[in-house]
Amino acid sequence: MSDPFFFQALGCTLGFDWHSSGLTTTVCGALKEAIIPEELGITVCGGKGRVSKRTPLEIQELADNFSLSSRKIESLKYASRMAAKVDNACLQDGYQLYHHCFVFSEDGDWAVIQQGMHGRLARRYHWLSDGFESFVEEPHSGIISDRHEETVLDMTARDSAEAREVSVDIVRDNPRRLRNYALEARQLSIDEYIADRPKVRTLVMPAGHAIPTLTEHTMVALRKAYEIQPENYEELVAIRGIGPRAVRALALVSTLIYGKPPSWKDPAKFSFAHGGKDGIPYPVDRRTYAKTAEMIESATREAKIGGKEKIRALRRLQRFL
Repeated sequence: MSDPFFFQALGCTLGFDWHSSGLTTTVCGALKEAIIPEELGITVCGGKGRVSKRTPLEIQELADNFSLSSRKIESLKYASRMAAKVDNACLQDGYQLYHHCFVFSEDGDWAVIQQGMHGRLARRYHWLSDGFESFVEEPHSGIISDRHEETVLDMTARDSAEAREVSVDIVRDNPRRLRNYALEARQLSIDEYIADRPKVRTLVMPAGHAIPTLTEHTMVALRKAYEIQPENYEELVAIRGIGPRAVRALALVSTLIYGKPPSWKDPAKFSFAHGGKDGIPYPVDRRTYAKTAEMIESATREAKIGGKEKIRALRRLQRFL
C-alpha cells in the first residue's frame, strides 16, 4: 500500500484502467469494506472528506481488536495526525488534501495513503512505518503526481534542515519579534529574490514567496509554541494551530533574515509518463512508447555500470517490450 507502483497496479486490477483521482478513494474504500481485521490481521481507517476526520476514533475502536497497548494506540493516532499535518503544512505544493487512509496491522505497523487536488489534478502521498526515521525529514515512501510543480515549499527536504532549526530558534526566542522581522524583510532589495540555478538566473516571484500576513490566529499559535518551548521541528509542527501560514512565515523569515533558505523543489518522485487524468481509458500510443523505449535503451548503453549489469538491464527491457 505504501508503494505507489503497487497501489496503482492494484487499482487497475480492481477495474480502474485509467489513472484518475477516483482510483485512490475507490481502492481504499473497497479495502476498508472488504477486509475483516480478525482474519487478515490488518485494518483500514479513514477515507474521503468528513470520513477522514473519524480516523482517530476508528483507530481506537479497531486497535482494541488487536489488543494493542494504549501507548501503541496513541502512537498510531499520532502517526495519522502528523502525516496529515506534514503534507498540509510542511509540504506546500498547492494540492489540497481531502483523502486520508490509515492502514495498520496487529503488530502496530502502519501505512498512510492520502491525496490532494489542485484543480483537476491529483497527487497521492504514501507513508510507511517500516524503516521510518522522521516525520519532518523526507518521510514519504513515495509521492505520485500527474505534474511536477515548479515551486514547492518543502520543509521536509534535507536541504531545509537549517531552515527548520532556525524556525525553532525563532519560536523559542520570542515570536513577537516575527512581526518586526517580516517588516524588515519587506524592505530588502528585489535581488534577494533572485534564485541561482545551473546556467540560468531566474527571477522567482510566485505567490508563495510573499511574506504572509501574520494574523492574530497565527500569532496566538506562535505564542503557544513559545510557551511550550519545542525542542525540535517535529514538536513545533505537532502543536495545534501551527499550520501552513505559520510554517511559511517562519521559513521565509529564516531565508530573508538569517540566510537559511528552505527547499523550493518539488519532492514528487513518481509521475505518469504515459496517459493521464482524462476520465477515459488512455489509448496505446505506439510511437510514444517506442520513443521511450529507445531513450531507456540508449541511457542504459551509455551508463557507467558494469558490463554484466548493462547486459542484464537490456535483457529486462527487451522482455518487458
